[in-house]
Amino acid sequence: MQEVKASMAGSVWKIVLNIGDSVEEGQDVVILESMKMEIPIAAETAGTVKELKVAEGDFVNEGDVIAIVE
Repeated sequence: MQEVKASMAGSVWKIVLNIGDSVEEGQDVVILESMKMEIPIAAETAGTVKELKVAEGDFVNEGDVIAIVE
């Protein structure tokens, strides 16, 4: 199991994958918006998205868990 975490504080602009989707290492899971920049947050390992901890529009802080990949 791997936790995909926010690399910086920002708003969840777009969720790229859904629960049950396969994800490759380095593939974007969500895109954050911070200071008018779009910051992609990628999975560090391949697997399946088991849980999404955020919704579009949510605010996250650096280190917050965004998704679980198994």
